[in-house]
Amino acid sequence: MGHKSVLGCVTCGIGGGQDSHEDLELRRRSRKIDRDLKKEERLKRKQVKLLLLGAGESGKSTFLKQMRIIHNVNYDVTAQLEFRKIIYQNVVKGAKVLVDAQRKLNIPLADPENKVYGDQLLAFDKFAELNNETFPQFQAIIAKLWNDPGIKATFARRNEFQIIDSVEYFLDHSKRLAVRDYVPTLQDILYCRKTTKGVVEFTITIDRVPFLFVDVGGQRTQRQKWFQCFDNVTSILFMASASEYDQVILEDRTTNRLVESRNIFDTIVNHMIFSNISVILFLNKLDLLKKKLPTSNISKHFKEFKDVKQVAEFAKDFKAEPSDLEDVKKFLVYLFLSTRKNNIKPVYHHFTIAVDTGNISLVFQDVKDIILKKNLDALLLH
Repeated sequence: MGHKSVLGCVTCGIGGGQDSHEDLELRRRSRKIDRDLKKEERLKRKQVKLLLLGAGESGKSTFLKQMRIIHNVNYDVTAQLEFRKIIYQNVVKGAKVLVDAQRKLNIPLADPENKVYGDQLLAFDKFAELNNETFPQFQAIIAKLWNDPGIKATFARRNEFQIIDSVEYFLDHSKRLAVRDYVPTLQDILYCRKTTKGVVEFTITIDRVPFLFVDVGGQRTQRQKWFQCFDNVTSILFMASASEYDQVILEDRTTNRLVESRNIFDTIVNHMIFSNISVILFLNKLDLLKKKLPTSNISKHFKEFKDVKQVAEFAKDFKAEPSDLEDVKKFLVYLFLSTRKNNIKPVYHHFTIAVDTGNISLVFQDVKDIILKKNLDALLLH
């Protein structure tokens, strides 16, 4: 009897009444995989996908940089050094554009000796070689040219040629940039300009909700890539440069930039695929708009600016004063919102300064509230 009892216990231990350590571990892993898959599915359903659209140089990539800064997603040293190289290129290319424009516009230099510096700059084309060793050699030349009233007079006519908006900022800070151990500040990174090619995706968790930002190049050659990003979009953030009413696009040097932007907005806001998606319009570069108004009359570029009755339907108390900032802002709202064929769906709009972290932080707080309220059920936040 005793022998059978012992054998029975041994058989029980081996035969299946209890699981081995390996079986328990396999089951534990399987349950964990199931939990992870369910969690991933919940997150995907909760995810807010924001599509950043707009013409080239409207500020989409700058807005994305602000999202990183505002939500403390820091740039590592490698990224900062990459920005440093792009900043050096922005400065030298910008200075070259100014010298070239100064000559084409026949604007005389105040100091004839600066012509030699201009020649040296125009002869340079090895932008890939610019670094913290080579850039300081250019700084003195660039500073002398930038301080010449002839170059300043050329810059004042920048709407007549193609130049990046941030060139003034970098030329004003060229001495600081030329220090050997220079590391770009967050403000430098915001002003840094590099054309977006392809699709850039970036996810930030905000208030326990994953926000997927999708930034797509705005140049005409990049727009065919927009359609591959249209699946599962929560909202569209459409960026337009409010200050570009007197400039033409790079691609054909004929089409007014604001007209180009309005035409793209028209296509997006009236597209069937977006009929149930909220569109938020950012009229960006308000700071540059303020600077430009005293010297550039918007009514010379947009005859409809004088149509008080038409504009007033979208913006009350419009008086058609081209030097008045509030009137110009009202006209810009009219210009874009009047494209809508379906007036039932609201289009929210904000005037923004993409390089101003405080401004974007406040605006995004409003935008986030709009998006989360509108998509409350879909996001499973109730």
